[in-house]
Amino acid sequence: MAKTRTRRHDVVNYLKTDRDVAGYFEAALEDGDPAVVAAALGDIARARGMSKVARKTGFQRENLY
Repeated sequence: MAKTRTRRHDVVNYLKTDRDVAGYFEAALEDGDPAVVAAALGDIARARGMSKVARKTGFQRENLY
């Protein structure tokens, strides 16, 4: 019997446009769980690039992690 190969799903690969990001974040807000919202913000920051987010927000990149 052959083994099934799987790959880890990473939503960051699908957050390409502002519309993608907005829809993803809206869905996280609708969920209402603060942990889901925090995870979504982290995913969005990774999709946009932590250095870029740090520059725009004024936070140090290390603090964003």
